[in-house]
Amino acid sequence: MRVLVVGGGAREDALSWRIAASPSCEAVFAAPGNAGTAQRGENWAVAATDGVQLAHRCILERVDLVVLGPETSIASGVGDRLRDAGIPVFGPDRSAGRLESSKIFAKRFMQRHGIPTARATIAHSLDGALRALESHDDGVAIKADGLAAGKGVVVAGDRELATATLTQWYGPTRVPGGGSDILIEERLEGREVSLFVLSDGERLVPFGAACDYKRAGDADTGPNTGGMGAYSPPLDLPEDFEPIICERILGPVQRGLVEEEERYIGVLYCGLMWTENGPCIIEFNARFGDPEAQVLLPRIEGDFARLLLSVAQGRIDTDSIGLSNEACVGVVLATSGYPLSATPVSGLPRGLDLPERCRAFWGSSSPNGDSVDVSGGRVLTVVGSDLDVEHARARAYEGVRALAAQLRGYDLTYRTDIAAHVVPRS
Repeated sequence: MRVLVVGGGAREDALSWRIAASPSCEAVFAAPGNAGTAQRGENWAVAATDGVQLAHRCILERVDLVVLGPETSIASGVGDRLRDAGIPVFGPDRSAGRLESSKIFAKRFMQRHGIPTARATIAHSLDGALRALESHDDGVAIKADGLAAGKGVVVAGDRELATATLTQWYGPTRVPGGGSDILIEERLEGREVSLFVLSDGERLVPFGAACDYKRAGDADTGPNTGGMGAYSPPLDLPEDFEPIICERILGPVQRGLVEEEERYIGVLYCGLMWTENGPCIIEFNARFGDPEAQVLLPRIEGDFARLLLSVAQGRIDTDSIGLSNEACVGVVLATSGYPLSATPVSGLPRGLDLPERCRAFWGSSSPNGDSVDVSGGRVLTVVGSDLDVEHARARAYEGVRALAAQLRGYDLTYRTDIAAHVVPRS
């Protein structure tokens, strides 16, 4: 198989790495790719949202499968263009992808089909948002309707912060992602977990889970980011976690997609809050998460590329693949000031010396001879693997310290508490 991975972040580096390790993979490409993907295949100088050029190049390069990485590709209709050209795609079309690209569409979908989710009010203006706020007694989650690179959600614990956020969004900073539509939701309390589900247009099959960390600072302080770390598998969940999810979440989702004639193909990321009443959907994503993919993919055993092709062709086959019992912990190294600012960095060493059972995935970056240039933001995800989360966490932070020494002087930052709350204190 000749496989194209669309995108250029750490998620795409991890996808490229795992696909290249598949027995059925002959060649792997990336568009636009990054410093990591360039190590195992050709990077194409084509934007992840340019469906026309991607389809043209795929035909020239005899590509057998395209894997869509970022949400922007899905929302831009890249999958539609490629399928029109007869190319198998792992990733939903633009219509089904609205489960992520529009939080209002997703919320209404859940309400129509009885899928557990937070009570919410839709607002289109500052006056409407402030009126909606009055119907929520406690803290709220304020969500921009469109794509906002992980920065379109503010969890406000009191009325003062909620009012200040709304005033900013409808004033000088504007609503993240553009437009004027937002959701004001009740704030759910419980255990947060991300479940990944494969869908071939007919069936939804659970495929691993992870927990991620969105806030920039330790102890969940600071602004929301695209993600500062993750671990897999999740701990401290009920033993009947998966059957309950299948009954209360996946069953209604599958029936809803069929009723609305949405043929969803790819991975559906279910962001869940496990409350005292069971699971509630916080959000859907239409692709593998970042950094969740970086801690899930190293646990996959078998021919991953063939699995993705079977999903794209509408005949999912999970017989030759599985998840190891090992744990993975990932820690993101970002440029100082992220997510409020993104400072470009040039001249990073291309070859990284990592301890045993550690690997690193490059974020948005480009190779420049023997060095790497990055545009700022999330630079690397360092992943440690071991028999359990405690030891995987130790591996990951050993890797972080090793890279911090090699990258001294580049002003990179990271959280020190990824997976700390689930690890026994020494």
